[in-house]
Amino acid sequence: MAYTFVLVHGAWHGGWCWRRVADRLCSAGHVVFTPTLTGLGERAHLLRAGIDLTTHVTDVVNVMKWERLTDVVLCGHSYGGFVISGVAEQMLAAIRSIVFLDAFVPKNGDSPRNLTGPAVQDGIRVTLQRGDLGMPPRAAEAFGVNVADRAWVDSLCVAQPIGTFTEKIVLSGACDRIARKSYIRAASYANPGFDRALAAAKADPSWRTYEVGCGHDVMVDRPERLTEILLEAAR
Repeated sequence: MAYTFVLVHGAWHGGWCWRRVADRLCSAGHVVFTPTLTGLGERAHLLRAGIDLTTHVTDVVNVMKWERLTDVVLCGHSYGGFVISGVAEQMLAAIRSIVFLDAFVPKNGDSPRNLTGPAVQDGIRVTLQRGDLGMPPRAAEAFGVNVADRAWVDSLCVAQPIGTFTEKIVLSGACDRIARKSYIRAASYANPGFDRALAAAKADPSWRTYEVGCGHDVMVDRPERLTEILLEAAR
């Protein structure tokens, strides 16, 4: 059976980070969309004041609407967990399975700023104090990206629109109503917030959980294994 995947990148990244996974899925006959969120990747020239989480949710919602996508496997990496949670609120009927890849699993009223760790919170505070449009990217090394790919990842990451970190998400529990829910944890990346998200998923029988021995950018470090898990999450 062929599946349709919508893969949503995390902060500072772009659709480019999914290339290895997308190629594998497409080679197996599946349909894959890897939208780049406004102000990032090849859309970095669109960075401006006013880009927020709602903007990024709309980016993905509109791909699904205009491409007439149904029965979608929706996956979000890291910050992308906020984005796919917002997408689920608007596109619930079109989602077959939702996958949080080493990602935030927000509750109503959360923002990335209040869920992230001290290093990113400090960066957000400095960016706001300066009045900058975006927060500079963290180094690939900080995410535990394998040594061979660090320079490539660093060369493509760009500033994250600051409003995406500060907007509070409005949720009614749509994600809970999706039958197939999965959480994938990058076991070699230290992050207490993601550890808590994994523990919560493990405690809920409606979730499937996975752990992959690599850094935070699983799609870069372990594309073969991630492809296998995404196909399993779709079934």
